Amino acid sequence: MDFSKRLSISYYKSIATLNDEHKVYLVQHQESQKIFVKKFLNVYNADIYQHLQTTPIVGIPQIIEMYEDDHSLQIIEEYISGETLQDKIDARSLAQSDITHYINELCIILNKLHSLNPPIIHRDIKPSNIIITSYNHVVLLDFNAAKYFTIEKSSDTVLLGTKGYAAPEQYGFGSSSQQTDIYAIGVLLKELAYSLKTPTHEFDDIISKCTQINPADRFKSVSELQTKLSTEQTNDNAGFLKIESWKSLIPPGFRTHTPWRMILATIGYLLIFWLCLTLETEDVTGIGLWIERIFCLSIFLSVVFSSSNYLNIQKIIPLCQHKNHIIHFIGIIILNVMFISVLMFSMVILLGFFHI
Repeated sequence: MDFSKRLSISYYKSIATLNDEHKVYLVQHQESQKIFVKKFLNVYNADIYQHLQTTPIVGIPQIIEMYEDDHSLQIIEEYISGETLQDKIDARSLAQSDITHYINELCIILNKLHSLNPPIIHRDIKPSNIIITSYNHVVLLDFNAAKYFTIEKSSDTVLLGTKGYAAPEQYGFGSSSQQTDIYAIGVLLKELAYSLKTPTHEFDDIISKCTQINPADRFKSVSELQTKLSTEQTNDNAGFLKIESWKSLIPPGFRTHTPWRMILATIGYLLIFWLCLTLETEDVTGIGLWIERIFCLSIFLSVVFSSSNYLNIQKIIPLCQHKNHIIHFIGIIILNVMFISVLMFSMVILLGFFHI
């Protein structure tokens, strides 16, 4: 028993519970007052955590302290502030460009793990194990199921991972390898693509390649996957700068192709156009009247587009991304006021230019 490690870990006082079922707590060091995460693990590979502690990897929380006793492991690790990828999926706040960015950064982290000697296989890649920081960077969590890759083993002896994301070999049909993590990336990519307000099929070929039953039929490495992802994005953007795929340009009300929504949207848009383009203002005629009509139309459409997060425009105001519905609504109001103010100022400038 290492009393020095036990004493060192005792300096961290629990201040909140992050996950009671999995024994994950928010703790504060009593001297430095810094915040960390404390975990109690019953299933783990101590050598992997030891390696991550001595050789930190960017994109993985730094292991500060670890203490093993009576077939359990206590971990003190860096606290990462941000949202899980699952939170973003649930909020439907992702854009296609976000997906490409997050998968690319995840591949960079996994490439570092897979390039070690021996390689470390994460084996539990899923949205809840991925944090997106306030700087929009990816951090990979939870190495409870991780293992070293060994060529000698014909199949996994301990079946770990999350149902739906775990590759077939994790159920005893072979040995986990770099292709095991690639399989999980494919499942993750599919979930992200389908979580968009307008689901995209841009990644279908990559998803299919990643999720082949036979590991040999998948990408040979995350670097190869990353190259394919980059190539697809380059092809998509060839010839012009594209904010999103052309499908994302479909106006609100028509993106889901739901008949009743499309009917209501058609009626709504026609009503807005009729009201604005037949607007009459006292003592204003000619070009001045048409300027007012066009700006009135612009204001109505800006409210519709910003409120429905058209082209992910709500990213301009961080409050719009908040999970609290009241704060989210306040963010939308601020965004609408901002657009209306800009349009009104532009109209005044234009009317002044024409001396109207």
